[in-house]
Amino acid sequence: MIKVYVDTSVFGGCFDAEFDEWSNKLIEEFKLGFKVLLISDLTFKELEGAPADVKNLVGEIPGEHKEYVILNDEARDLARHYIEESVVSEGYLVDAQHIAIATVNRVDVLVSWNFRHIVNLTKIKLYNSVNLKYGYSLLEIRSPREVLYER
Repeated sequence: MIKVYVDTSVFGGCFDAEFDEWSNKLIEEFKLGFKVLLISDLTFKELEGAPADVKNLVGEIPGEHKEYVILNDEARDLARHYIEESVVSEGYLVDAQHIAIATVNRVDVLVSWNFRHIVNLTKIKLYNSVNLKYGYSLLEIRSPREVLYER
């Protein structure tokens, strides 16, 4: 089963005309059990201020199709390395933390609509160079559109 770490942008994308088609299809794949959603405490914290319909999406996914992961010390340290290695600046610590959580939990792919600091070929190469330097595996990073099953 493919384990997919999803950041907050994917949930918000379900209600954004530019991204709704792909975000909703991905959420549907989680609901049907085609993929396993990995969601972090960091994502839940970011969702606290979101509209109710965005927050409610997580609850619509059956428990057996999702796993909860946390921003632990290992992920915090790795995120700090991304900043020290100038992958992103301190102002984008949360983005680095999402990448780190996905990396330390060895997900199959991290999915996001954040093209500036996450789904960005240059950034992906830099995140992965840091991952390798500190003994972690390469992390696949894609947009929702790229991870959907073709049916």
